[in-house]
Amino acid sequence: MPVHVLVAISQEGKDLLYPKLSELILGALGFFILFVFMYRWVIPRANQMLEQRRQKIQGDFEAAESSRSDAETLLQDYRKQLSGAREEANRIIEEARKTAETMRRDLEEKAQEESRKIVERAQEEIRSERDRVFQELKAQVGELSLALAGRMVGESLDRDRHIRLVDDYIGELERMPSGNGANGHGRSSPGEGSGD
Repeated sequence: MPVHVLVAISQEGKDLLYPKLSELILGALGFFILFVFMYRWVIPRANQMLEQRRQKIQGDFEAAESSRSDAETLLQDYRKQLSGAREEANRIIEEARKTAETMRRDLEEKAQEESRKIVERAQEEIRSERDRVFQELKAQVGELSLALAGRMVGESLDRDRHIRLVDDYIGELERMPSGNGANGHGRSSPGEGSGD
């Protein structure tokens, strides 16, 4: 191939590669219209949507931060209330323990007082029963001695006579010397009975 053919082919290839001036003007005009359209309507709308989205995200973040802060405050309040409840429970338990101890002491004192009263009543009953038994025994001894003296003398003695005999015998024992008390007692008792 000759050189001029090659130069012609290369010139045609360059023409094919580079756009024509009319195409450049038309493309620049279309780009300018598109740029104006985008700048005038699409970009502000996109910016508005992005701004709304940014504000929504920022609002959500602030709300989350506020919720976290509220949750921490609430958690601290709950911890304080729980601590207060524990202290109140401990106070109530301590008061119950003190009340129980006081009641136990009161019951012990009442039981001791009641047992003391029961013992006093029992002792009083024992004394009165002893006195009653003593009086009965005294009366029975008097009657037995009267019956015995009546048998020894061989006759029935009435009560007044018996008392007089006992008083006379006691008087005679008092007059006797202390060394002969036992012998005088043994001798004088039958003599008095026979003398009366």
